[in-house]
Amino acid sequence: MTTARTRRPFALATAVAGLVLVAGAACAQATDHDPGIELSASSAPRAAAGSPTSVITVSIDAFNPRALRLLGPSGAPTLHRLIDQGASTLNARTEYEMTVTLPNHTGMVTGRRIEASSGGHGVTWNDDRLSPTTVDAAAGHHVVSLFSVLDEHGLGTALFASKTKFSLWQRSWPTAFDKVDITEGNGSLVRHLIADLATPRSYRFLHLSAPDVAGHAHGFMSKPYLKAIRQTDRRLGKVVAAIDADPALRKSTVLMVTADHGGKGASHEMPTVFANYRVPFIVRGPGVPTGADLYDLNPTYRDPGRSRPTYAGPQPIRNGDVANLVTSLFGLPSVSGSELDAAQDLRVYGS
Repeated sequence: MTTARTRRPFALATAVAGLVLVAGAACAQATDHDPGIELSASSAPRAAAGSPTSVITVSIDAFNPRALRLLGPSGAPTLHRLIDQGASTLNARTEYEMTVTLPNHTGMVTGRRIEASSGGHGVTWNDDRLSPTTVDAAAGHHVVSLFSVLDEHGLGTALFASKTKFSLWQRSWPTAFDKVDITEGNGSLVRHLIADLATPRSYRFLHLSAPDVAGHAHGFMSKPYLKAIRQTDRRLGKVVAAIDADPALRKSTVLMVTADHGGKGASHEMPTVFANYRVPFIVRGPGVPTGADLYDLNPTYRDPGRSRPTYAGPQPIRNGDVANLVTSLFGLPSVSGSELDAAQDLRVYGS
């Protein structure tokens, strides 16, 4: 299913692409670590070094960071290369309340926790139900997304999703997207996104489901699951190659990777299990130091080790930081009503 609207004029100074890759990425040097504030629109966001004119978020569904150690650089060369070329951690966290797809992805684009009574987005289901119809209806209050913020500032956005349940976002923020492509075949979806790179669009969100599908069918961390990670790495490699082949795109591309949750064995739904709540977070782009640890770059964020921090006290890097990291890269205000990285102080650039 693909929908599109007439593309608005490209509002930024240089026509290039920046890439946020959200998914379960990898780190060659990493070990298998078994060890509510609202910012007003008048608050000044930090300037984005490298001035990206486009960002793509790629989320790899159910990416357990341990798969990177098992596969090694030969089994997942793209993800290992992205870590070598940028700043990353394999010890980021999901939302505290749940480790399932739609709640965590909605947290990524709203910067909110899940629990509606505490100001969260309220999306607690993980299927194609049509009631509640929108995120607003689930929360019981208005919920702004990063797509809304970008659209309000004249920046074009697109959603490329491989699960039909993401139609919730289109219903929730119908005027915020220039293009919505929901295609269950991951290979086809990646080809669609690569073709779309010819369009001077500011933001793209890409969701890849193959590891989650394999995990549910055969077990997370099983051989079929690891095969799906290898296949996803190759598809991600095609996206990176398309960017790197264009000097203009490469020059102004910011690339990040995270995941909605991990998984081990038969399920990923228990939020208290380490393999479920640990996810990666990778950023590559101009000005991003190579081979850097995101916790080293961000001393106000605390590496949680094996723990599962609540939203009180020092915070780990979370997949929900995506929303305000994206807005900050464009030099825009934080997402209204958001909590995660609401101060836009998550650093991805060197000093």
